Amino acid sequence: MGKVSNALVLKCPRCGGGELFESKNPYKKGKMMSMHTHCSNCGLRYEKEQGFFYGAMYVSYMLNMALFITATVGWYLFIEGKIDWRIYIGIYVALTILLVPIIFRYSRSLWMTMMIKYEPEKRGER
Repeated sequence: MGKVSNALVLKCPRCGGGELFESKNPYKKGKMMSMHTHCSNCGLRYEKEQGFFYGAMYVSYMLNMALFITATVGWYLFIEGKIDWRIYIGIYVALTILLVPIIFRYSRSLWMTMMIKYEPEKRGER
């Protein structure tokens, strides 16, 4: 797998072998934000320094804006005359709340992918 595909399947950004999160289910109670501290495959420490993941907030913002723009354009093109805008806003807010765990995980994974060098030859090292 390549660098971007590792981010999309939530694998280690350096080797692509280890899992980032303790649970594959982002909706598992108490496990949404639980990350492994190190890659089980290459030993990479995921949080490089305290506050490392603050940058993931910017990625999360980008993902949320992409969702908002896509939903709004879709509403204007296909739904505007069929349902009231207040219903659209309610559905959009509910969708955003439901997607928080997924957006959280992808924002961290994408942030790490941008900040950590991809070295597939490290796969299997420990």
